[in-house]
Amino acid sequence: MKTLSSISTKTRFCAVIGNPVAHSLSPAIHNAGYEALGLDFVYVACQVEDLQSALTGMRALGNFRGMSVTIPHKIEAMKYVDEVAEIDQSIGSINTVIHDGNKLSGLGTDGPGALKALSDSGVQIDGKNVLMLGAGGAARAIAFTLAGKTALNELKLLDINESLLSGLSADLKARTKAKILSASLNPDSLENAMATADVILHCTSVGMHPKEDNSLVPVELFRPGQSVLDIVYNPLETKLLKDAASRGVKVVSGVEMFLNQAAIQFKHFTGENAPLEVMRKVLMEHLKA
Repeated sequence: MKTLSSISTKTRFCAVIGNPVAHSLSPAIHNAGYEALGLDFVYVACQVEDLQSALTGMRALGNFRGMSVTIPHKIEAMKYVDEVAEIDQSIGSINTVIHDGNKLSGLGTDGPGALKALSDSGVQIDGKNVLMLGAGGAARAIAFTLAGKTALNELKLLDINESLLSGLSADLKARTKAKILSASLNPDSLENAMATADVILHCTSVGMHPKEDNSLVPVELFRPGQSVLDIVYNPLETKLLKDAASRGVKVVSGVEMFLNQAAIQFKHFTGENAPLEVMRKVLMEHLKA
């Protein structure tokens, strides 16, 4: 890791901002990447309540290169940057800010990170029926990425929150050419959707530590030939993934999405390809600790 004696006036720094942020593993994996490549960068975690002031400060600090933006600031951050990638304007949130000169650019890496995690795991999206459980922020990012960058057959959305569900469904129909279906999440709608789903994307916090015994999907609804991505990565193997694997389903851990979205940020921050295996090793060590 970078020592105090190696930090100079030329050292560039990045940060993850949120409230709370103490639990973040981003500093560990980004700093491991900088060290592996010998980059004069350092990455810290900052609890931020006043987002506008934080981004104003970013403009004023010449060495401040990038921010990872997490809950609850992903939506509000769009108001204080100079430009936002087109797809992220449709999503309505960003998780990355790049400082270049006097300009702040915002973008999202959750969607591309999820798509790469699926692709790297051999999960085909083109021509497939995709079921998305949840319609919140992460779901929006992934849904717009899949709808805009793949040739999926249909995307079905299920959520108990009717406002989030109808909003995401309407936005996808208005801004993409994908076939979008939606329904309130209940046992019947879930059973019907699982019967035709090829790829299941779990985009809620159900099953996250410490409530590790919970899953939205009864084990008997899984069938061989399906694939499932759970964006939850703590625990490493959620009940959803354990149940799916027991039924012969291909499973993709949320760790892969987290790593890939971080690697995209790393590239934007430094201009270098992230040493993914180094970052994976550090992340796994922290999650198993």
